[in-house]
Amino acid sequence: MDESPMRTNRDTVDDSSSQLMTMDEIEVLKKGTTSAGRDIINKLLESHSGLDKKTEFSLAKYTLRKQKKYLKRFSVLPLDVPLLTQWMLEQKDATKILELRDEIVGLIGCWANVHNGGDAFTILGPPEMHPASRWLIVDDTGGLVVAAMAERMGILYPHETGIGDVQGQAASQPQPERGDEYQSNNSEPSSQFGSAQAAHGISGQADSASSSARSRRPSPGMTSNNTTLTMIHPNAQPNLSLLKYFSFDVSDPSPSHPLFTNLKTLSWLQLLDPSSDPVYSKEPTVASDEALASWKPSKRGMYYRKRRRWNRVRSVVDETRAGGFDGLIVASLMDPTSILKHTIPLLSGSAPVVVYAAHIEPLVRLADFYSTARRTAYINFMRAARQQEQTATTGTSSNGTCNHTELEQDAGNAKSPSAAVNESDFPVDPTLLLAPTIQTSRVRPWQVLPGRTHPLMIGRGGAEGYVFHALRALPALGKVEARGNQARKKRKTSTRDVTPAATIISGSQAGN
Repeated sequence: MDESPMRTNRDTVDDSSSQLMTMDEIEVLKKGTTSAGRDIINKLLESHSGLDKKTEFSLAKYTLRKQKKYLKRFSVLPLDVPLLTQWMLEQKDATKILELRDEIVGLIGCWANVHNGGDAFTILGPPEMHPASRWLIVDDTGGLVVAAMAERMGILYPHETGIGDVQGQAASQPQPERGDEYQSNNSEPSSQFGSAQAAHGISGQADSASSSARSRRPSPGMTSNNTTLTMIHPNAQPNLSLLKYFSFDVSDPSPSHPLFTNLKTLSWLQLLDPSSDPVYSKEPTVASDEALASWKPSKRGMYYRKRRRWNRVRSVVDETRAGGFDGLIVASLMDPTSILKHTIPLLSGSAPVVVYAAHIEPLVRLADFYSTARRTAYINFMRAARQQEQTATTGTSSNGTCNHTELEQDAGNAKSPSAAVNESDFPVDPTLLLAPTIQTSRVRPWQVLPGRTHPLMIGRGGAEGYVFHALRALPALGKVEARGNQARKKRKTSTRDVTPAATIISGSQAGN
């Protein structure tokens, strides 16, 4: 029985001389047709001088290696926050997003309790019962944290509209340019705007004809009262460049995008000292009806844009300064102590506070400022200051008469106990946050083999990343007294009551 000998690679010498095809010929084939990859692989197999000497296993491995090299295949995947985070870490500059990893982003959203608050305008009941879902964000990652939180809230992606529904029909119709007509129709309703439109000669028929068009147009930007993100930024304009990958451009936002109404921005200057901000403090001049009627459409459109911008800035700043937010998220290079000093009072009771830092040192310092020991020292200091104030207000001179000069000096020194607080010891109020903790999370791929189980050495390094979490506490007003059922007093037994055992023992001792 004739059997072919088994091939082995004992005498095989696979070097570059065994391949007769040159790189120039390969480059020519690459520029040929769409199936150039398969043609290159076939040509390489045909021109290989030692192909007949390869074993079945080595031939399959050689073919697979050439397929991976010349058969370029790709898959189109929808972009989401985890994919964007991985792309920024591995292929772009990781420092632009503060080296945030996907697991840290999930930890931030979990501890901040970010969720969708529902539609407050469709829920029946009193307005105070509607969930607000308003979060305050300080984001220096180019908008990655804003995108992650918006994804959890369901406002990151544009609404998908069909051809038959109302939104799809409105989107299919051509919209006017963002000039005078668009600005005036989307501006806040006011008496001067309505009278100005009447002075322009807009008849009742034109109003009825354009009422349906105006009803289909979206509401002005930053006007949502529910499920909102309010971002505080240090510059004149917020850095939200990464939101462009989710069809939202900050410089030219689309009115149909959910972030157009649910994302609000303001600067630190507008939050801390709004009177110094020219946009907030300087109201545009209100033009008369006759002046508006005589202006050109371009000038009239500029007037409406300025008025709408001023109204929007005033509304966002006043709403933010009023507080009542459901949570605070910080991912910034700024000192977290200085950020929390001005943002903690804006939170409601039991609101979560989450601060991310690439390194642990700033968070350890922050946790120490809100620790139990520092809180106890602060409470004792404030109690002593109040007692000193009460003593100063009721103080008398040594001869029994009231010394008004000393009384006024003591009262002036102890007029405000918080003014006497040392900033180095108490840079923040430690009674405003409870249960500060520092956590981290990192996914590490492991090699699992018998006796050789260890993390893979090809994992990326960089910063570990830590998350600070605490809860907003509302200080109690007045004196707190504990009430409840007092413990029962133990019943005292009489010394005359003697047990029988004691009597027997006493009798036996007497007999002895």
